[in-house]
Amino acid sequence: MHDSLHLMRRRRFLPLFVTQFLGAFNDNLFKTSMVILVTYSIYSDETKEATFNAISGAIFILPFFLFSALAGQLADSLDKARMIRWIKTAEIAIMVFGAAGLILHSVLLMLTALFAMGVHSSFFGPIKYAILPQHLDNDEVLGGTGLVEAGTYVAILGGTIVGGLIPPSSAAAAVLGIALLGRLSGSSVPPAPPQPDAPIPEMDWHIVRASIRLVNATMHIPRLFLAIVSISFFWAQGAILAAQFPPLVKNVFAANQQVATLFLAIFSIGVATGSVLINRLLDGRVLAKYSPAAAIAMGLFIVHLYWNVHNWPDHGAGLIDLREFILVREGQWVMFDLFGVAVAGGIFVVPLYAFLTTTVPKSETARTVAANNIVNSGAMVLAALILAGLVQQGLSVAESLLLVAVTSPIAAGLSWRLHLACDDKA
Repeated sequence: MHDSLHLMRRRRFLPLFVTQFLGAFNDNLFKTSMVILVTYSIYSDETKEATFNAISGAIFILPFFLFSALAGQLADSLDKARMIRWIKTAEIAIMVFGAAGLILHSVLLMLTALFAMGVHSSFFGPIKYAILPQHLDNDEVLGGTGLVEAGTYVAILGGTIVGGLIPPSSAAAAVLGIALLGRLSGSSVPPAPPQPDAPIPEMDWHIVRASIRLVNATMHIPRLFLAIVSISFFWAQGAILAAQFPPLVKNVFAANQQVATLFLAIFSIGVATGSVLINRLLDGRVLAKYSPAAAIAMGLFIVHLYWNVHNWPDHGAGLIDLREFILVREGQWVMFDLFGVAVAGGIFVVPLYAFLTTTVPKSETARTVAANNIVNSGAMVLAALILAGLVQQGLSVAESLLLVAVTSPIAAGLSWRLHLACDDKA
């Protein structure tokens, strides 16, 4: 078995891991606190709650669509470690606004900070993947990618739990403190200067033109097209699921915010598990052979989840708590389904990310990841907007799960084509 945990003892990996971990933790601490505050304290209307969750997801993702091209150009042309320090400094300023929004219960301030955190993450995203092949050996990239993904989802778990349990005033102090810690860890990331064959910086600051050029330059390569579109299906599915968790818990399961936090926690643990497991299955090789089966498994688990949601028993007036939910037989199946979806998701997506960073020259990895982020974010924003529109037209939370399930065979077909095109030559 290929053991990637030795990377956690190396300066070429550990500071980056800690920095991205803290960033993901802070994102989700803030987002969860915001969503719980709005769902349980500000709004008291099922349609408004579902719409807010969908729109807030789109607001966070929109910057990836707008700014990833600029981020990719900068990351391939400048020292990535220096960029990390700039980005982490900006996070501190952003969280000042986020903390104010939580304390004042201001939806406008919270959404402004959420958009700014999306900008922050759109610039950090290409770096955290593109720096891996620069600091790691070829046979370490899949393991490093898996650890980054696993760490991200463990951080999502931690941020989700803390954000769901502490009051808004405490969350406000926490997001500021974690932003400061992220800046401190980012200062220890080893230098990652541009590759010798990197182009001389000629920035295109026109975000639309730069995005179109970058996507066109990447998507015309068949293997990258298949990988990016497959990843996009995964994130579109995730956007719909994440947006529906809080209203699903409150309005279908009639459960309190502890159960909403449990849902997000189970999903995070599952993706982290799948992210580590796939490195074991592939023994460090970057292959897509398990991705088609994982996509189908995701769809099957979601269909079974819909069945349990559709047949959820009526427990009378009032919201049930975590203990009551866990003791319900259907609740146990719901938790099983969520975990299964998430494990399959981790198995599906991690090799595809590693594929993006190992099949192009190191001088182009940030732009390749940026192109992927543009397409992913476009798919996620589109999914969130479609979901919001369908909710306004009367689509139930339970029925929205079927939207996710029907896309799984498409993702499986795309990843199967990638497997046939590339894995046999590996």
